[in-house]
Amino acid sequence: MSRVYLDHNATTPLRAEAREAMLRAMDVVGNPSSVHAEGRAAKGLVEAARAQVAALVGCLPTQVVFTGSATEAAALAVAQKERHGGDFAALATEHDCFAAWSAVDLPSPHPVAGPVPETVDNLARGRLLAVSAANSETGITFGGEVVASPEGGAVVCDITQLAGKVAPRYPGGRKPAYMILSAHKIGGPKGVGALINFTRDDPQPILRGGGQEMGRRSGTENVIGIAGFGAAAEAARHDVEAGAWARVEKLRNILEESLEAASDVTIFVGKDSPRLPNTTCFATPGWKGETQVMQMDLAGFAVSAGSACSSGKVRRSRVLEAMGYEEDVSSSAIRVSLGLDTTEDDVSRFCAAWIGKYKRHRDRAA
Repeated sequence: MSRVYLDHNATTPLRAEAREAMLRAMDVVGNPSSVHAEGRAAKGLVEAARAQVAALVGCLPTQVVFTGSATEAAALAVAQKERHGGDFAALATEHDCFAAWSAVDLPSPHPVAGPVPETVDNLARGRLLAVSAANSETGITFGGEVVASPEGGAVVCDITQLAGKVAPRYPGGRKPAYMILSAHKIGGPKGVGALINFTRDDPQPILRGGGQEMGRRSGTENVIGIAGFGAAAEAARHDVEAGAWARVEKLRNILEESLEAASDVTIFVGKDSPRLPNTTCFATPGWKGETQVMQMDLAGFAVSAGSACSSGKVRRSRVLEAMGYEEDVSSSAIRVSLGLDTTEDDVSRFCAAWIGKYKRHRDRAA
C-alpha cells in the first residue's frame, strides 16, 4: 500500500500554486537589484510575494524581510537584542533556533498546559524574549493569539507552525517586536523564510554586502523560492478563511479517540488546551518514541519522535521535560501532524497499525 505522510509540522508537500509560481519565476532572468526591465520584472515577483506574505500574517508589506529560513530570521531578530535591554532569553519549550542563543534558561511558566500570557509578559520585561504562538511539538497555542510585547519589554514570536493553519490574532491590536515564519511549513519551498519587523527601526543586518531587502538582509534574493513562498501564503490564507482545517481537526480527534480506546496508559499532551487543529503529541510510557517512529516507518507511516537521537544516544524530549513530564513520558512521545491532504482512510490505517504494534509491545512487556 502507498505510504502515508503524517509529519506536516516538519515540512509540508509543495502546493500546486507554489510550484506553478516557481516555474514561472524560473523564466524571469533578471536580478531584482538591477534597474533594467529584466531586473524590474524579478523585483516585481519579490514585491508581489512580499504583499502575499504580509496578507497572511496581518502586517504591512514593508515589514516583511525575506531570509533563507526561519532559523536565519530568528538569528536576525536575536541580533537586535541590544535595542531591547541587551538580554535575550527563550522559554525552555522553544525551538532550537532560539534555545541556542538564549542567555537565560527559563522554564515553561505553566507545566503541562504551556505558557500563561501574563507570566510571559513578566519574563519579557527588560529583555527580548522568544515565545512560540504554537509549539511545534505539542501544538499548544495561545488560542490563535500572537504573543505581544509588554510595556518595557519585547517579544519575538515564532509563528512558524501557526501561520497557514490559524488566522493570527493580535490581542487589543498589540504586536510583538518581531515574528518569524517559514515557507516550507505552509506548502512553499524549503530554503526561504521571513522576519516580520513591527518595530519602528529597520533591523540591523547580520549579513552585509549589497544591501538587498532594503538594507536589512544582504544577498541576492532567492526569487524562485520567494515567488513560491508568496503563492503558498496566498493559498494558505484562503484555506484558513474557508475553514479548511476544521475537517483536519475532526480527523485528529478521531485519531486520538481511537488510540485512547485501545490504550488507557497513553497520555495526550495538551489535549485540554488550545491546540493547532492538525497536531497530536502522545506518549506511551515504556515504549520509546524512536522505536515507535521506526516501527511506523516500516509500516508505511511517516511520523516524528518527541525525543531526539544525537550521536547514537537517545535523549528525552526537551519540550516535555520543560513542561514537567517525567522521563518515562518524555522519552516515549511521538508527534503525528496531519495535513489538508490527509484522509479518513489515512487516519484509520495509521490507528490500526499503531494499535497492533502497541498490543504487541504491551504483551511483551507483561
